[in-house]
Amino acid sequence: MIEYTSLLQNYNLFKEEYEEAALRALRSGWYILGPELEKFEKDFAAYLGVKHCIGLNSGTDALILAIRALNIGPGDEVIVPAGTYIASVLGITENGATPVYVDATDDTLLIDPAKIEEAITDKTKAILPVHLYGQACDMTAIMDIAKRHNLPVIEDCAQCHGSKWNGVLTGTEGTLSCFSFYPTKPLGALGDAGCVCTNDDELADKVRMLRNYGSRIKYHNESIGRNSRLDEVQAAVLSVGLSHLDECNEIRMKLAEKYLKGINNPKVKLPYTNPNATHVYHLFPVIVDDQKAFQDFLLSKGVKTQVHYPIPPFLAECYEGTDAGKGEEGKKLYSNAYYIATHEVSLPIYSGMNEADVDEVIKAVNEYK
Repeated sequence: MIEYTSLLQNYNLFKEEYEEAALRALRSGWYILGPELEKFEKDFAAYLGVKHCIGLNSGTDALILAIRALNIGPGDEVIVPAGTYIASVLGITENGATPVYVDATDDTLLIDPAKIEEAITDKTKAILPVHLYGQACDMTAIMDIAKRHNLPVIEDCAQCHGSKWNGVLTGTEGTLSCFSFYPTKPLGALGDAGCVCTNDDELADKVRMLRNYGSRIKYHNESIGRNSRLDEVQAAVLSVGLSHLDECNEIRMKLAEKYLKGINNPKVKLPYTNPNATHVYHLFPVIVDDQKAFQDFLLSKGVKTQVHYPIPPFLAECYEGTDAGKGEEGKKLYSNAYYIATHEVSLPIYSGMNEADVDEVIKAVNEYK
């Protein structure tokens, strides 16, 4: 059986380094806001070429605190893709603001820049593009719109560590960028973890305060913050992963190229990459005629797959009856995003995957009728 992903195989690539880093942190006796976090924050900021990286306990908290740092709240609107994981929208609604959805393109499957401007109102306070699947959004168009309307941009970089638009790393052009280090991500921890990055000194200071109960001085809570600190063990592990990030991205890109060259089935639409973008293939999403039939067929051939994301946020049960829920109307308003949600299947791809397994997946996909 070919697994959809294997965290253990990925871990084994650098097992000794991970274990040495974790033991170093454990033996230090310092587990919160210590030297391991300081080192990772400094190194990840340097990797991106930004001034600040603030380590947090998850990518979701990164979105929540980035939006909160911009003083966005009830009565405000934030533009967000209609097709994304719900965490992108939770960052908005957790602050009492309203998500305004924009449909996806039918080629990149990312937010359609041509439809952003028409969604802007006098209540719009930010644009939140999501670099989904590992491919960079069209940041030239997005930043141009943001500048014309004097709007901050919050980049959701949860799946795109190391991807680029026009040679510029994602997470470096927006006002703030939010990263998840969930274990399956291109740069993954061995647990939950995330960060916010920015070049703005004031916003960086505010996010640091918000991650620590809204406090700069102990027991002096000037804002409503959270307990959202990236711990020392995960920071140490992430430093190891960061040192191999480009290497692992190259591995997945090589596997993806093998898929792109080997899969030849008119019933399977392969991922498209904008010529100005790089794709680090956190996921390898294909579009098929029948999700269940395709998944069942591949499983019968010994290949496990996943669907990302079968219920778009505007149809989420938790948003029924709210401004964030669009129900049946949303299926028409955001037809591309809804089509993707109901026709996307992700093939196995991870940096510990061997090429023989890729060959087996290709064979199975090409046999699908």
